[in-house]
Amino acid sequence: MQTLNNPFVLAPLAGVTDSAFRRICFEHGAAMAFTEMVSAKGLYYRNANTEDLLAIHPDEGPVGIQLFGSDPLMLQFAAEKLKDRPNVCIDLNMGCPVPKVVKNGEGSFLLTQPALAAQLVRETVKAAGKPVTVKMRIGFDETHPVDPVAFAVQMQEAGASAIAVHGRTREQYYSGKADWSAIRRIKEAVDIPVAGNGDVFSAEDALRMLDETKCDAVMIARGALGNPWIFAECEAAWKGRPIPKRPDVDEIIETVKMHALRLLETKPEYRAVREMRKHTAWYTKGIQGTAALRRQASEAESLDEMFTILEGLKNLAL
Repeated sequence: MQTLNNPFVLAPLAGVTDSAFRRICFEHGAAMAFTEMVSAKGLYYRNANTEDLLAIHPDEGPVGIQLFGSDPLMLQFAAEKLKDRPNVCIDLNMGCPVPKVVKNGEGSFLLTQPALAAQLVRETVKAAGKPVTVKMRIGFDETHPVDPVAFAVQMQEAGASAIAVHGRTREQYYSGKADWSAIRRIKEAVDIPVAGNGDVFSAEDALRMLDETKCDAVMIARGALGNPWIFAECEAAWKGRPIPKRPDVDEIIETVKMHALRLLETKPEYRAVREMRKHTAWYTKGIQGTAALRRQASEAESLDEMFTILEGLKNLAL
C-alpha cells in the first residue's frame, strides 16, 4: 500500500461504492476508497454476485476491500483469495447495523464478542499477507455494553494495521449526533492510524474532525453521496488553498452521465438504470425546481430516457 496523498477517504457504502463511483471520487481527490461490503461466506461458496463486488479498475488505488463475516475459516479463505491483489488492503466490517447482518453474528454484533473479533483479525492477518484494517462503531446497545477503547486496543493487539471509527452505536444507526470525543479517546489509546467517521458533510467538518479528534484520516460516507466534489474541497482546505467553486448544472449532468456509462462497462443497462435512479436523486438534490425532474428520473427505464430528463435541468438553470 502506498502512502496516502491526503487524509480524506471514501467510506464503504453498501449499494454505492462500486468501481464506477470510486473512480469518480478518486478523480476528485479521494486518497483512498473502500468497496461495498463483501461477504466472506459468499466468496467461500463462489457466489457470482459477491465476486462482482471485487471488480477494481486499473485507474483505482489504493482500495480497501471490506469483508464481513464471523467464521474465521471463511475469512481466512477470502483473505488468501485476495492476497495477490495489488494496491489493496483488507478491511473487516465490525460496524454494520443492518438487522440481517447483526442476526448472523456479523457486522456490529462483533463489538459484543471481542475475543471472536480479535481471532478474526489474527486469522485474516495470517492469511492476507497485506494490511488488515477494522471498521467499528463505538457501541452496540444498552443491553450489550461495549468499551470501544478496550475493543480498539484488542484489535490493534490482534494485528490490525489501522482502525476506522464511526462515532455512533449500532442502536443509533445513522441518527443523532456522532460522538467525536470517543474517536479521540480511541486515537489516544492506540499506536496505529485511526480514521474518524460520522457527520462529515463539508470541508469545514473534515478539518474540524482532524482538529478535535487528532485522527489520522477522515472517512467520508453520506457526505459523498452525489457529491464527489467534497474530496477536492477537503484537500484544498487542508492544504490552505481556496475551496473550489461548487459544480454548475452542466458539470453535474456530465458527471451523472459519466457515472452511468461507467456502470455500463460492467453491468447490463437495466441494472445501471436502476442504480442510477438513486444516484441521480443525490446528484441533483438541492437544485431549485428539480423535484419533478427527479421523480421522472426515478421512473426512467433506459439511460437515454434518463439523460433526456436530465437535459431539462439545463433549462431550469437558464
